[in-house]
Amino acid sequence: MRSTSNPAFRHLPTGNAGYGQYGPNVGFNQPQGGVPGYGLPQAPAGAGDRPMTVDDVVIKTGLSLGTALVTGVLAAIWAQGQADVRALGPVLGVMVVAMLIGLGLSLVMIFRQRPSGPMTLLYSAAEGVFLGAITGLFEMIYPGIALQAILGTAGVFIAMLVVYKTGAVKVTPKLTKWIIGATAGVVILMLANLLLSLFGVNMGLRDGGALAIIFSLVVIGIAAFNFLLDFDMADRMIRQGMPSKWAWFAAFGLMTTMVWLYLEILRLLSYLQND
Repeated sequence: MRSTSNPAFRHLPTGNAGYGQYGPNVGFNQPQGGVPGYGLPQAPAGAGDRPMTVDDVVIKTGLSLGTALVTGVLAAIWAQGQADVRALGPVLGVMVVAMLIGLGLSLVMIFRQRPSGPMTLLYSAAEGVFLGAITGLFEMIYPGIALQAILGTAGVFIAMLVVYKTGAVKVTPKLTKWIIGATAGVVILMLANLLLSLFGVNMGLRDGGALAIIFSLVVIGIAAFNFLLDFDMADRMIRQGMPSKWAWFAAFGLMTTMVWLYLEILRLLSYLQND
């Protein structure tokens, strides 16, 4: 499988465990132009699970997203109810706990490299609480920002899916390397900014100024292009005939990118509200 900047899709087993007797699977349908890795594997006798399809990915991703939306809305409503500044402690505590739970579950899934419906849904629920609590606080300061962030995230996701399906941007090895390098670069910058901020050093990447706005736009663009890699990896999993249970892993990978994108859009909108 081709590399991807999303750690959820690193080092996945190949589809040669085999489901070729089911015939060709149709994935997200980007014209491949001879890109290797889309051969039909041969299935061993007695294979116990049907091959993964695009419907499996759509359904599992929808369930994961729906779980995050439900827990997120509930968390946002609860956070907004803590209008008294003195009551923000519990909100921050819930945010930290949900963030740590989501991080822990994601690390387990990434290093285990095994699909799990319950873990994917738990991860989605934890991230929903985390994002919902943050969104509730932002909504108190900037009314209407939550809907804008949700619509912005949905718009970027749909736009990149259309770009991928139409083949307007081909996921080539060169593009893949560029996206991985860009992702690593912004992550390093964000970590450096966080560490330096602990010592009172302001790099200007998160202070709401012009540089912060430009940086957020760059990060949003890179996150958007990560969707292309996620779609491509899910497509390869489908075309290589991996078992249907791996659709949960594809959904998990898509959710990690979506969480990152939503946070960055929410941050950018808060900067623009201050201008």
